Amino acid sequence: MDYHPELINRFIQQLQNQITGDVRFDDGSRALYATDASNYRMTPIGVVLPKTIEEVIATVALCRTFQLPLLSRGGGTSLAGQCCNHAVIIDFSKYLNKVLEIQAEKRLARVQPGCVLDHLRKITEQQHLTFGPDPSTHYNNTLGGMIGNDSCGVHSVLAAFEGDGPRTADNIEELEILTYDGIRLRVGKTSEQELAAIIQAGGRRGEIYAHLQQLRDQYIELIRTRYPNIPRRVSGYNLEALLPENGFNVAQALVGSEGTCVIVLEATVKLIPSPRHRALLALGYPDIYTAADHVPEVMAHKPSGLEGMDDLLIDYMKRSHIHPQHIQLLPQGKGWLLVEFGGNTKEEAEAKANRLISEVQEKHSALSFKLFQNPEEQQRVWLVRESGLSALSHVPHEPFTWEGWEDAAVAPEKLGTYLRELKKLFAKYDWTVSIYGHFGQGCMHCRIPFDLTTAQGLKQFRSFMEEAVDLVLSLGGSLSGEHGDGQARAEFLIKMFGPELVDAFKQFKRIFDPQGKMNPGKIVDPFSITDHLRLGTDYHPWQPNTHFGYPRDKGNLGDVALRCVGVGKCRRDEGGVMCPSYRVTREEQHSTRGRARLLFELLRGEVIGKKKWRDSAVKQALDLCLACKGCRGECPVNVDMATYKAEFFSHYYQNRLRPRSAYAFGLINRWLRLAEKAPRLFNFMTQNRLINRLSKKLVGMAEHRAIPIVAEENFKTWFKNRPHLSKTTITKKVLLWPDTFTNYFNPRIGKAAVEVLEILGYEVIIPNEHLCCGRPLYDYGFLKTAKQTLLKILSALRCEIRAGIPLIGLEPSCIAVFRDELTNLLPKDEDARRLAKQSFMFSEFLAQEQKDYVWPQLSGKALVQVHCHHKALMGFDAEQQLLEKLGLNLEILNAGCCGMAGSFGYEAGEHFDISMQVAEQALFPKLRQAEENTLIIANGFSCQGQIQHGTGKKALHLVEVLRMALEAFENDYPYTDGVGKVSVSLTKS
Repeated sequence: MDYHPELINRFIQQLQNQITGDVRFDDGSRALYATDASNYRMTPIGVVLPKTIEEVIATVALCRTFQLPLLSRGGGTSLAGQCCNHAVIIDFSKYLNKVLEIQAEKRLARVQPGCVLDHLRKITEQQHLTFGPDPSTHYNNTLGGMIGNDSCGVHSVLAAFEGDGPRTADNIEELEILTYDGIRLRVGKTSEQELAAIIQAGGRRGEIYAHLQQLRDQYIELIRTRYPNIPRRVSGYNLEALLPENGFNVAQALVGSEGTCVIVLEATVKLIPSPRHRALLALGYPDIYTAADHVPEVMAHKPSGLEGMDDLLIDYMKRSHIHPQHIQLLPQGKGWLLVEFGGNTKEEAEAKANRLISEVQEKHSALSFKLFQNPEEQQRVWLVRESGLSALSHVPHEPFTWEGWEDAAVAPEKLGTYLRELKKLFAKYDWTVSIYGHFGQGCMHCRIPFDLTTAQGLKQFRSFMEEAVDLVLSLGGSLSGEHGDGQARAEFLIKMFGPELVDAFKQFKRIFDPQGKMNPGKIVDPFSITDHLRLGTDYHPWQPNTHFGYPRDKGNLGDVALRCVGVGKCRRDEGGVMCPSYRVTREEQHSTRGRARLLFELLRGEVIGKKKWRDSAVKQALDLCLACKGCRGECPVNVDMATYKAEFFSHYYQNRLRPRSAYAFGLINRWLRLAEKAPRLFNFMTQNRLINRLSKKLVGMAEHRAIPIVAEENFKTWFKNRPHLSKTTITKKVLLWPDTFTNYFNPRIGKAAVEVLEILGYEVIIPNEHLCCGRPLYDYGFLKTAKQTLLKILSALRCEIRAGIPLIGLEPSCIAVFRDELTNLLPKDEDARRLAKQSFMFSEFLAQEQKDYVWPQLSGKALVQVHCHHKALMGFDAEQQLLEKLGLNLEILNAGCCGMAGSFGYEAGEHFDISMQVAEQALFPKLRQAEENTLIIANGFSCQGQIQHGTGKKALHLVEVLRMALEAFENDYPYTDGVGKVSVSLTKS
């Protein structure tokens, strides 16, 4: 339904006068919230982010005055379309996200609806308590969203054994709710006496309870007989909670109602004991069906988690190069059960696992098994299972896969039968589909290659859904086992429950929402499964010419825009790298997901994108992207926002002037070539207080940043003038890349690298010509110049490239260009492919070529800040292993991006502010707490500069630490560099 602009404008004006929260009805915000993690897309009227419960009440009251529909939303990761609608969206995740109270003795917690599950668990785990339901998006999903969807998850098995049941409904003590007509209630369990008293008291509350009692009494026998008696029945409304034997629990009846009845203002949730120690047993089977058959026997051992996955999932992970080392941990088989046991002691957990192992060996019910006792190994194996979504959504040379039938559940003892019949159904449609899921409770997940863009494809989609529904219902199962009905399955509820109970659902909704304004078209009177599709038969995205080739996405920008599947891992606020600006602003538009959605909407061109590449909403969202590439490495589907940003800005600024900072920082290599001619004069000009301030203003540099000092003798000059090395000990020739920052600002790093390589017996060569990888060019969209720069490198180094001489880099961003942007800009160039394969970080090269070298031992503590590009594209394992070989007491910081991100943190205004706030979240506090003699190691020029600026401490490059160890060994003395004294244990043979 379209609303008159004048009505909406009056609504906005009154709302802004009444609340201090965010009121966003602009096209960019509407585009951001047009979809969730499902196949569906519905542009909202606008988005409101209230700061207090009173502001929620005021927003609802105004919606009622203007007769506007409403939708409550948390993390926005729903898979059935329940989080998108033509409505006013109230987003609880930014402000109303607190843990209000923990009552450990009663095992209860009181939370606001926007509270993220992991935030709650981080607090409760201190007292060895947890919230039982455990969705895979626990790092981002909110308790309000879990209540809306009746979520379950991996460890809901534990909740079933230790608590009242596996679903969120089973673990809710009380809810504070708000109805569309403004009634605020606390609801929970109600005795028959309390029920009578409430009805007797009258008023709107009494009316609601009276109608609920009448509804229960009218349908009581159907409720008892038509609801499947299985662990994971999430479909439909929880009317069974109103039965006398279940305590007329209105709170539990509202769980799973997907925002169609009420708004949750506060929740009191139940907690269960959290095992202090865990053991993970992986069981290998000849196929996934045999694994499913064994589930009831395994469940008899009361595990805390029981997951299943098939060999096709593992095959797809291998093809997509997802966690290849982790996959090798699995035992032999073509189907696996991952069985976790918990205990108060390590021995108790392992004893439970060993009892199952003994049974398996006796009955030969599994091909193989492997017990993981090390927590790190357990985490790696769990990562294999948790990577199901990323492994299946974008498999190389396979069609896109989609949700829709990813969530059905049956009784665990019928799971094997269900999977066999479902595979036959997939074969009928000529689909190859991987199966995985929460096997302990009979819930199966998959992604299916539906064709959602043609009339024939949609006809086939519907045909399959009808048959799949019939199959699961024939086995007494549920259409949904945890993701809910939303729009994806709601139209089939009449098959599952019959027309009488569907009428009961309608009555239940009307009791709370008589005007039908709460998330309309979901569960009750639902839209068709083919309505409001994100794609659909009218999907025809704009296909502009691009600079990058996008080989991972068949060179198709439309496919690039479909890569994000909406799970929101980028919305974490701790751990990992992505997404730094989101962690500061808590804004959807600054998450990788938000930016990816705006790219999709730009190409779609309906809400935004009418100005094509000049769209202001996309520009605004990308402006605060640090291009850290954290998403490239950590996003489950490897969304590459740094590349999208470079592509967008290259077009946005075509035939337009860029900001002054773009020319100052993006073309820094050119300016430094001029400085090379007179470094003392350059340094005098930049370090003079008056000129310094004027220069910063001129180029748009932050006032508080120091302009780096240019070395009087740069690295290339030093290398050219140094004495030639005797070649008697040379074993191999290597090409050391003299990046701009090492060459002009930190030649000591280049010198240390040369010395280490020569001690190891290599002949070091560097390019004769002045070459630059062009890394800063990408941040400002200078892609034509970047391409010319790369072509110049390929021409100058053609002989070395074709001779297979390894190129070793010291600056992670430069090697990232050779490993990533090079083949993306030049996808058909064979020399580009060769160079990409033979470019290495210093540590990578040594790990590959000097595996057996025995390094001198350094004793002392070291903190390591990992460069974002290094971690995202090359991985940090080689670096960590090399540092460990030195004997240092090592701590690899999990502080995320340092915040400098190339030139981002040097720029005045919001960029500088964001940069410092990013660093203050974890990095700076950790470094300030470090003991004085602790070594700080950081390879990136940006990281080193940020650390120096924020803490006054000096960070060393890896090669400096290696040179330190070798020099100390050669001279037999403790070495100090004004950073931290280290002692040497001379054990090298």
